[in-house]
Amino acid sequence: MTTFRRWRMLVLLACLGAVALHAPPAAADALSVLRGATYLITITDAQGAFASRGVITLHGDRTLSAIDSGQGGPAFFFTSQLGAWKSDGKGGAVGRTLNFDFPPNADVARLDYTFQFSAHGTQVTGTITLRTFPLQGDPLDGDGTVLGEFTFTGTLVTP
Repeated sequence: MTTFRRWRMLVLLACLGAVALHAPPAAADALSVLRGATYLITITDAQGAFASRGVITLHGDRTLSAIDSGQGGPAFFFTSQLGAWKSDGKGGAVGRTLNFDFPPNADVARLDYTFQFSAHGTQVTGTITLRTFPLQGDPLDGDGTVLGEFTFTGTLVTP
């Protein structure tokens, strides 16, 4: 075997060894929230008191939907929430939903969310700012009236 052939064989074996030793990250190891995820969340008010439970889904198409245990009364009557979300560029996400409050206090509510995810996406924490606007107002443009600041923790819902 010539020196050139030996050298070529050595380079080939080194390349094959590097490929064989490189372990790609396991797909099941890290949940990609960017593809969508649903969480069961517990919401607390600014004083840390229990406010409600909810289910929130960050859909893979960047839509956001949420239901809340308090939406059917007795203190408040409001619809489910629909909206959108995006990555915050730091491993978390931000979202915005809208819902409607039923009479006698008919208005539009906007909820602004922040999300931080655990390493594998199985846990979520975040904040919610609740604002209201007149029924004919524009909840997408403006600050509205802040009704509350909340925090939440949640667990991934899995099949």
